[in-house]
Amino acid sequence: NEHQVKDGLALNFFLETLSTLKAEKGSQAVSTLIKKSGLESRLMEFFPPLNQQQTEENFVKTFTEKNLGEVVNFRKQHAAAENKNAVFKMVKEAIDEEKTPKEIIIELKDSAAKNNISEQDALIMIWNCVMSAIEWNKKEDLLQDQALRHLKQYTPLFGAFATTSKSEVVLLNKIQEYCYENMNFLKTFSKIVLLLYKTDVLSEEAILKWYKEAHSSRGWSVFMDQMKKFVEWLEHAEEESDDDDDDDED
Repeated sequence: NEHQVKDGLALNFFLETLSTLKAEKGSQAVSTLIKKSGLESRLMEFFPPLNQQQTEENFVKTFTEKNLGEVVNFRKQHAAAENKNAVFKMVKEAIDEEKTPKEIIIELKDSAAKNNISEQDALIMIWNCVMSAIEWNKKEDLLQDQALRHLKQYTPLFGAFATTSKSEVVLLNKIQEYCYENMNFLKTFSKIVLLLYKTDVLSEEAILKWYKEAHSSRGWSVFMDQMKKFVEWLEHAEEESDDDDDDDED
């Protein structure tokens, strides 16, 4: 009630309740209670609106002083999840509206910076949105052509956020898990990787790292066989490049 919030009664009662719960049942029970009560996005409403009490700084100070740091962490995690959902929705709408990759890159970079979204998270969002944007053919042979045509449109978008080897490996594992979970895509995996390699989204360094040490275990035997010849070709090309460099030095 408004008057209970205004005079501080609501906040004091809430703090005492959580402190008692933590003492009796531990930290996890505190987070569970907040989730079950549906208060995730309403925690600041316990603070009186007057005298600058509804600020993040005051929120952190108040709960930390009561030895309730888990509530502070919970609020941060919830806010981060909400931000991710908002950015995901923006990407999905942009793709559904068939905006150009260039337009989406500008919007997404701006939103990612404002909401502290890493480029790895952005890549996963892009993949999920791109792959859910159309209805896939149920025939495997037709699906492969459809997937490559569809993905080719968005390679600049992937490339804009795959700027490090770490990000590229994250994308590779996302594609691997997607193809494993959607069995019709199993045989398409290597073709997708080749497309992203040819369009400079994925580097040979990232592909070799993923193959040798950083891949997901899900369906690995299938994907390992698919990628074996391509990886051998990459390694051979890398060796030839090293030999050429040695010749230049001589």
